[in-house]
Amino acid sequence: QVQLVESGGGLVQAGGSLRLSCAASGRTSSTYSMGWFRLAPGKDREFLARITRSGDAAEHADSVKGRFTISKGNAKNTVDLQMNSLKPEDTAVYYCAASDAHVLLRPTYWGQGTQVTVSP
Repeated sequence: QVQLVESGGGLVQAGGSLRLSCAASGRTSSTYSMGWFRLAPGKDREFLARITRSGDAAEHADSVKGRFTISKGNAKNTVDLQMNSLKPEDTAVYYCAASDAHVLLRPTYWGQGTQVTVSP
């Protein structure tokens, strides 16, 4: 099995920055496409960003484009999400996701989530 562990969440003031990290463990011989989603109270789960298994292409949702950046970490099967210019509406639980496919279309694996709270 594959486990995803997120880190880096917390409380930040509006306009501030946070960097989330996610590491996959388990079947480390494989390489995964990875991405980030979030879930805010009363809202549907929202796709934020994804990066291919090879790291050669990334995509960001329009709602965060220009503020959030996904990147592969230095270690295999790690991914980071740099979040700048945070707004109170970015408050949510952020989830890392992964797939065996080259592109993260239907995540197979999910992390437990990390809370991000942005104060006004």
